[in-house]
Amino acid sequence: MQAEAKSQASGSARTAHRRNYLMCKPTYYDVNYSINPWMNPDKPTSAGLAVSQWQRLHDTLVGLGHEVELIDPEPGLPDMVFAANGATVVDGRALVARFRYGQRADEATYYLKWLQEHGYPEARQAEYTGEGEGDFLLVGDVILAGSGFRTDVRAHAEAAEFFGRTVVGLTLVDPHFYHLDTALAVLGDDDIMYNPRAFSPESLEVLEERYPDAILAAEADAAVFGLNAVSDGRNVILPQEAVGLMAQLRERGYEPIGADMSELLKAGGASKCCVLELRTKESG
Repeated sequence: MQAEAKSQASGSARTAHRRNYLMCKPTYYDVNYSINPWMNPDKPTSAGLAVSQWQRLHDTLVGLGHEVELIDPEPGLPDMVFAANGATVVDGRALVARFRYGQRADEATYYLKWLQEHGYPEARQAEYTGEGEGDFLLVGDVILAGSGFRTDVRAHAEAAEFFGRTVVGLTLVDPHFYHLDTALAVLGDDDIMYNPRAFSPESLEVLEERYPDAILAAEADAAVFGLNAVSDGRNVILPQEAVGLMAQLRERGYEPIGADMSELLKAGGASKCCVLELRTKESG
């Protein structure tokens, strides 16, 4: 992929930017507990199918020219595949998650160790409960931060101080969209798409004021995790069932790429959940 490949549609141009991502292979994938409405331990799961779907996502990102690094999966941590929850990395600084539920708590140790050993010496674990890019999304110079189900509102101020960035708090109200990255996707420096029904009235007013031209997801697209998407500024990888969002993205000059995330959705995750962006000082 050229670093600045462009797409023309509806009079707009989109530019792809090379990203650096961290992913974790779902070798030990399973749904043997329930910490969100999507998880049903009585429903059969397949680690083999999860690996296959994850591998296609990984290969797609590599094929687009992005660098993808890997953290080793650990036995007994089936949700470690959802690397986005492991930390928030901005300007070469990493704030590692403090998970709300004990089933995922040990993941933080491995993400912290990996980051400290791979060029992020300032990495540290958050003091307050917060689940990485699951609830902290960088949009331009601003961090949008979710709360309501997983992340303590006090973690918002902690992130603002740690990163030296403005943090805008948003309250989630639907347990099916328990992380911000299930209800909102960052498309570009000042461009997002989101599900209005996932937010409190006050938070919806904030979004409408800040992003009046945002793409709004229909209920059917939100329900298949269409907003759990990975964007490089031009190419947007999202669950293939979100056909309405794909059409809207094309109208805005983006290149949507459908991905089969059906097995991972059984645990409440999809494309973005599997991908943590590693932002250096140079990449912003």
